[in-house]
Amino acid sequence: MDQSNRYANLSLREEELMAGGKHVLCAYIMKPKTGFGNYLETAAHFAAESSTGTNVSVSTTDDFTRGVDALVYEIDEEKEIMKIAYPNDLFDRNIIDGRAMLASFLTLTIGNNQGMGDVEYAKMYDFWMPPEYLRLYDGPATDISDLWRVLGRPVVDGGFIVGTIIKPKLGLRPQPFAKAAYDFWLGGDFIKNDEPQGNQVFARLKETITAVADSMRRAQDDTGQAKLFSANITADDYREIIARGEFILETFAENADHVAFLVDGYVAGPTAITTARRYFPKQYLHYHRAGHGAVTSPQTQRGYTAFVLAKMSRLQGASGIHVGTMSHGKMEGERDDKNIAYMIEQDSADGPFYHQEWQGMRPTTPIISGGMNALRLPGFFENLGHSNLILTAGGGSYGHVDGAAAGAISLRQAEMCWQAGADPIAFAQDHREFARAFESFPADADKLYPGWRNSLNVAA
Repeated sequence: MDQSNRYANLSLREEELMAGGKHVLCAYIMKPKTGFGNYLETAAHFAAESSTGTNVSVSTTDDFTRGVDALVYEIDEEKEIMKIAYPNDLFDRNIIDGRAMLASFLTLTIGNNQGMGDVEYAKMYDFWMPPEYLRLYDGPATDISDLWRVLGRPVVDGGFIVGTIIKPKLGLRPQPFAKAAYDFWLGGDFIKNDEPQGNQVFARLKETITAVADSMRRAQDDTGQAKLFSANITADDYREIIARGEFILETFAENADHVAFLVDGYVAGPTAITTARRYFPKQYLHYHRAGHGAVTSPQTQRGYTAFVLAKMSRLQGASGIHVGTMSHGKMEGERDDKNIAYMIEQDSADGPFYHQEWQGMRPTTPIISGGMNALRLPGFFENLGHSNLILTAGGGSYGHVDGAAAGAISLRQAEMCWQAGADPIAFAQDHREFARAFESFPADADKLYPGWRNSLNVAA
């Protein structure tokens, strides 16, 4: 059934829709399946399935219902671009406070339309929120400035937070885990409780958290510096999330503001993120995106992109989210993924299709992880253009030949090298931990800095 007369209006202009502020705009890459309707007909069917439509005419449709139809307002068949305007009123609101919910946004824009028989593929690449609807989202309660404050740094441009992931990510019992944390904290700032670790039978959460809290106290006493820990509170049941969070805060006690809460936002969903955001508004909310590649990978032609995921995380209230390494680490990604970081940390930023004004909503910190070490950091910072972020380098810390603390110091020295605009090999000659990173990661050193062995007097 061709629904383009109702669910498409190509006379609408994007600038006018934005000025009106009554629609959420979404841009997709969409390809119709061979043997079905033309491009506009398929796009209109997609919009219908995303809003008020069905596959047949029904007697219960009235003029008001037609007023909240999603409308295709722009197509480019050659580039496979489809843009749809969704009336703000389509989206569900909380009955407790009238606020917006991401679950509703996803249900409409990435819902049944992903399984439509006449669509070969459709993937969201960008969306735009009008001010009227944007302000209904919680946004972050805390941001990186709160961590800088704990670390005793300026709350503007407080700089690089050197972090790690305890390795191995699973398999350590409470005391070895806490010792690994202590060893890193002698040189670094921030430890991430990796996403699979919670309350395994060999490492019960209450025992592990108690040991880690003690390690933090000892590391702070021994270094005279504040330390940070991101504790995983992910669970299916919101009551379990709360129970874990409350126990962690009680155990860290006087260091409660040194604790972030990690939530696996992709696998546990918006309910888990919002539970943590609202129940623990004073804690830094660390959005881990494990599993997101199932829909965001460039190899996946349905769902949404990593850019869209990051943008949604800011709406929900994530204080920080993993954004990949922009081709500088081991994970899939491109150099221009820096646009993801800009979108979540700036108040005004360009996406692939839309410019977004965040209206003063707190920023979300880019968190970098995935195969990073000190040798890769100067190029990463040069590409991104700043170092106001959190790095969680597991192998880059624990793989250092002189241990985790030296690994942490080498990461900090790598940022100093970039800040100084220095040649890394020359800089290494006066910074031992950074120099030893060349020996720790020789394959990277050979690739990035040919000739380093002669300059640093290291035998092949």
